[in-house]
Amino acid sequence: MSGHGAAWGGRYVGRFAPSPTGPLHAGSLVAALASWLDARAHRGRWLVRIEDVDTPRCVPGADELILQQLATCGLAPDEPPLWQSTRGALYQRALDQLVAQGDAYPCACSRKDIEDAQAALGHARERHAALPYPGTCRHGLQGRTARSWRFNVTDFQKKQPLAQEGQALAAINSIANQPIHWQDRRLGPQQQEVASAVGDFVLRRADGLWAYQLAVVVDDADQGVTDVVRGEDLADNTPRQILLQRALGAASPRYLHTPLVCGDNGEKLSKQNGARALDLADPLQALADAARVLGLPPPSGMHNPCISDALTLWVAAWGRNYNGAP
Repeated sequence: MSGHGAAWGGRYVGRFAPSPTGPLHAGSLVAALASWLDARAHRGRWLVRIEDVDTPRCVPGADELILQQLATCGLAPDEPPLWQSTRGALYQRALDQLVAQGDAYPCACSRKDIEDAQAALGHARERHAALPYPGTCRHGLQGRTARSWRFNVTDFQKKQPLAQEGQALAAINSIANQPIHWQDRRLGPQQQEVASAVGDFVLRRADGLWAYQLAVVVDDADQGVTDVVRGEDLADNTPRQILLQRALGAASPRYLHTPLVCGDNGEKLSKQNGARALDLADPLQALADAARVLGLPPPSGMHNPCISDALTLWVAAWGRNYNGAP
């Protein structure tokens, strides 16, 4: 699988990818501002992608409201926005490739089936955490009807080192549990054993909708995204996406996960827990609040600053703080 990265001559391409489940809130503005600043500090391109594959959760009109909020804050994309809901053919092509390679398989398990299988192994689900898939359908449906499609993490990781490093056959099982390592530009060295932490993860859901992990990898590759700047709560997705990038022959972007904005209860602000929409009566103040979370200076020292002046100040500061400038 190849994207359009060569079209930019190897230049930086970043993106902001909100889900239209409601208007932007303070936390999502932090991610939007950070990704825009990183692109500008690299003199690169900044794209906006509306991640609306989870259609039951999408709110009608929220996509246009988000684009309007970004424009009010002076954050304009360098290309027309892209909607994931229009790209099912690309996702199907990627799934077909994975199936042909033996890297994806149909699964008949419901969520309860997984919980029952893990309970039989003595594992209980932790709050807010999904149980790792135990691989029930990895080698066949056993007469049951397929519900979803999963990525074969265990077998994919077994064959990669054998092909690349000539590992002995006796080491295959331990190879399957080797951690995925990556370097986050803010958090530093990261790792996760995907096979044990997550298991074989979903690519296409039982309701027929495309899973986030596949859609985001396909779109990042197709759009030539070189750098992903997003909230720290999404860092846990990175190793799964790296595995999919390898399986699809796509380059892995660099990652930077930004600090989270938390509510009074200590939990991350999100649309799911009732985060209030951005108050853009004073967009410069909203941007200044987001900049403060990112460790950037206030524009108060400037004489009668406007949004463009503040953004220029923050681009320079971002380049110093995050090695954004070449």
